[in-house]
Amino acid sequence: MQLLGISSRINHPEFGKGVVTNVTSKHYWVTFIEGGLETIDLDSDFEVIEAAEDDVDTISFYEVENTLKSILKKWSDVSEVVNIGDKWKGGKLIMQPGDSNLKATEVPIDTFFHKITMVRDRLRVMEQKINSSNLEEQEKIDLQQYITRSYGSLTTFNVLFKLKDHNFVGQRK
Repeated sequence: MQLLGISSRINHPEFGKGVVTNVTSKHYWVTFIEGGLETIDLDSDFEVIEAAEDDVDTISFYEVENTLKSILKKWSDVSEVVNIGDKWKGGKLIMQPGDSNLKATEVPIDTFFHKITMVRDRLRVMEQKINSSNLEEQEKIDLQQYITRSYGSLTTFNVLFKLKDHNFVGQRK
């Protein structure tokens, strides 16, 4: 079966005459004179009035975009946007030494928060790499337990997150 190119004209038994405006891996998007835009299966029953000879990319931009997002989310350290709690915005973290002769260090809390979320994101990537590795199942489980304990050690910082969905979660008993 040869695919029709964009601008091909067809006559569909249900929708009537129309023009192919997009082609995906499974459908033609056809604008019909009477019925407007419809998607029909590539192997639908219709008459070809005039076939366009263009090369057809059978994957839509939408499908490529969704696939790319999925791959990036799964395999990269590109992180989702994680917001700091409103009450912390513009604040600062003050680290006061026990020795009063030493000077305190101040760090913008936004900078500190960014570093905490990067640690979390890198732990997630490490989890993914462990899960997809060729390690023995028991080795994967052992490494996963270390990561879970690391998350547990970071739960102190959950107070900084705007949304509870972004919190660190350690081992649940």
